[in-house]
Formats: sequence, structure tokens, C-alpha cells
Amino acid sequence: MKKQFFACAISMAFAASAMAQVTVSESWARATVPAAKASGAFMQLQSAQDARLVGVETTVANAELHQMSMENNVMKMSEVNGIDLPAGKTVELKPGSYHVMLMQLKRQLKEGDTVPLKLTFEKKDKKRETVEVQVPVKPINYSPPARAHAGH
Repeated sequence: MKKQFFACAISMAFAASAMAQVTVSESWARATVPAAKASGAFMQLQSAQDARLVGVETTVANAELHQMSMENNVMKMSEVNGIDLPAGKTVELKPGSYHVMLMQLKRQLKEGDTVPLKLTFEKKDKKRETVEVQVPVKPINYSPPARAHAGH
């Protein structure tokens, strides 16, 4: 009986870890001035298997996945339909790169507030997983610490 219980507990633990494939860390959103209608949210994502971030939702704004890029010496920002997460690699959403764009804000984002985000990930088998995070709001001039080996 004890062996059966132990085997069941182990298989449940493996099933839970198989379901929770994506981890979100070091998330933050930029504070805004009172009249601002847009901001950004940033974070590090890591998936145990190849996956793709395909959606984002929040109650405080319209949210989209965006990318900034240089074209003919001009910085451009555009919506993307997804962000690839190679297995075991950290993908950083950061200013000047991939990020969550928060538009038509319903309220000012103040330092110390949190922004609720629902992130939707799709695996190779097309199964989807939603991860909910509470993203802390940092000061307007906040800059995350440099990472020695981000993305490695």
C-alpha cells in the first residue's frame, strides 16, 4: 500500500511539473504620469520545452505583444503574433526589444502597484497553458540590473 501511494505521489508530481512548463521571473511594469495612456511590462520567461508566448490579457489596459527593432537607423515598434521560447533558454522581454505593450490604460500605474497579467503559451502539440502573474510597478526611471549571461 505504501509503495502504491508513493508511486502515485511521484506520478502526480511529474504530471504537475509537466503542466507547469513555463516560469516567469523578474517581472516589472513601468510607472506612468497621470495622463499617460501607455506603458510596458517586462520579464524573463523560461520553458522546459519549446513553446511560444501567443497572448496576453490584463484588466488595466489593452495588452499586446510587441517588438522594437531598428530599420534604416529608425527605431520601430510593432505588434507580433508570438514570441518563441526555446526549451531551457531564458527569453527576456525588456525595453527596446520584445515586451508587453499596455495601451489605453484605465488608470495611472503608480510605483508599488501591481498589474495582473494572464500570459498564454502554446506548446508544439498546440496545447495551451495560461500563467497568471502579478507584475510589480517600478518607478518611471527604473532600469533593471544588468545580467551577465541573460539568454544563455
